[in-house]
Amino acid sequence: MFSDQRNLILAIVLSLSILLAFEFFYNSPRLQREAARQQAIEQSLPQTGSETGTPSAGHAPSVRPQSGSAPGIRPQVSTGELRAKQLEQSQRITIESPKLTGTLALTGGQLDDILLRNYRDQVEAGSANITMLSPVGAPHPYYVKLGWTASDESAGKMPASDTMWQASTNKLTPQTPVTLTWDNGNGLRFERTIELDPDYMFTVKQRVKNNGTTAATLYPYGFIARIDEPPTLGFFILHEGPIGVFNDTLEEHDYDDLEDATNGRIEVNSTGGWIGITDQYWLTALVPDQEQAFSGSFNHTIQEGRDRYQVDYIGGGQVVEPGATIETVNRVFVGAKEVEVLDHYRDQLGVSNFDKSVDFGWFYFMTKPLFYVIAYFYELLGNFGLAILLLTVIVKIIFFPLANKSYRALSGMKKLQPEMMKLRDRYKDDRQRLNQEMMALYKKEGANPLAGCLPIAVQIPVFFALYKVLFVSIEMRHAPFYGWVKDLSAPDPTSIFNLFGLIPWDPPSLLMIGLWPIIMGGSMFLQQKLNPAPPDPIQAKVFMLLPFFFTILLAAFPAGLVIYWTWNNILSIAQQWVIMKREGVVNPVS
Repeated sequence: MFSDQRNLILAIVLSLSILLAFEFFYNSPRLQREAARQQAIEQSLPQTGSETGTPSAGHAPSVRPQSGSAPGIRPQVSTGELRAKQLEQSQRITIESPKLTGTLALTGGQLDDILLRNYRDQVEAGSANITMLSPVGAPHPYYVKLGWTASDESAGKMPASDTMWQASTNKLTPQTPVTLTWDNGNGLRFERTIELDPDYMFTVKQRVKNNGTTAATLYPYGFIARIDEPPTLGFFILHEGPIGVFNDTLEEHDYDDLEDATNGRIEVNSTGGWIGITDQYWLTALVPDQEQAFSGSFNHTIQEGRDRYQVDYIGGGQVVEPGATIETVNRVFVGAKEVEVLDHYRDQLGVSNFDKSVDFGWFYFMTKPLFYVIAYFYELLGNFGLAILLLTVIVKIIFFPLANKSYRALSGMKKLQPEMMKLRDRYKDDRQRLNQEMMALYKKEGANPLAGCLPIAVQIPVFFALYKVLFVSIEMRHAPFYGWVKDLSAPDPTSIFNLFGLIPWDPPSLLMIGLWPIIMGGSMFLQQKLNPAPPDPIQAKVFMLLPFFFTILLAAFPAGLVIYWTWNNILSIAQQWVIMKREGVVNPVS
């Protein structure tokens, strides 16, 4: 009794310690950071309270490029209307490819209007296409700019956000590149040829010809600016935010990391690599010349009351002599993180570790091969749900000998059930003696009470790897199964609390317990009945509640994962039933 009370007190003390540590080390600093951020926002707001105009993008007094801020007050009109109105205010050329659509602004020459043809916000066919980039002045601006900056003012004006470029054609496609030209009036003629492949990569060749009489030193740069922190899932298993590869090493920073950084800035240096901003499924990235060194940075500022995140790079200086021409070739990726496409850019263009923009995590060596297996099965079967079912069968075959051994041990435990019940009744008031007699019985009969844990334990890595694949792979996004499951990467959309749609009521997320999680819970309960019950009545009751607990827990997981676990349980039940019958267990589910 004293031991039980001591354990209870110890558990309470540990629980309180964890809560206090969480408050002291995490919650309190977080609130302090947010208070400081709000203060900075208040200080940055215009004192007049009136709406500011769209500012121009420029560059730093040195060689570090920066862009202007976005409006501080958001007009009360729809997002689509405001975006369309902003696009109409500048002269543009059309961008069309099998996967992208949008426009390129001739004023400033920046890439700020890109939509994805093949992906939509919702699973319904009529929903809006995914918007990747939006111009300054639209809600949540998100744009890319490439250019040159000079080390001194003698070179004259550099291309800026108000520069009006002349275009060779009014449409950019994979078959028709566009060349933009502009003369700074001081002897430098800037030329920018933009090519687009059938996927998501823009190749930008920038040339400067010096028609003047003095040499100039210019530095190529690029930046991606994002106004307002986007909605994120906030899951620790997924990175969303600034990202890059520098000297073949992946570097990831959360938006909070930039807010907490000294002066809101994190600097990097590399030869080759790339830098960008990633979402769960989408990526915008700058790819400098892979043979050249560059200096990059991740930045956060608050401008006119809004968060502004920027990733940028600047290359080494190039001297353009009178009568000479200099050139740099850079690339911009704007699109979906399709694994096959990213692999292609990594291998064919030499973009270091570009495939790691898909967050396969620490167990990359396991999750990415698992993705390839599922993708291969999808090519065979035409449905990712069927691919997952076939994967489950393959996993069961791999672990078949181990599972057989375990289930034979469980059969032995099942046979001992009557003897175990007798011991429990005989020593119900003496727990220590009961445990001793149980151990003696196990030793005598050669039984292993932990044998049933082995099949589950060896499959846990597969379970989590599959969860990761379903969670981060865009190939699984909006992938249908059969019946009511229209998206394997999302939870089962049905709920027992509205009788699976028969009652016209949308339950809160806590009550969204769908049919597949219930089937999974039922299969788990049946599998549990095949196993010998724990000798302790309290433990037996706790084990009986596990299927109910897992039903609620997995209801929020992707439907593809629940289907995998259900099918795995069914195969395990069939295998265990056959083995137990062979081992002479009279009633396996008793």
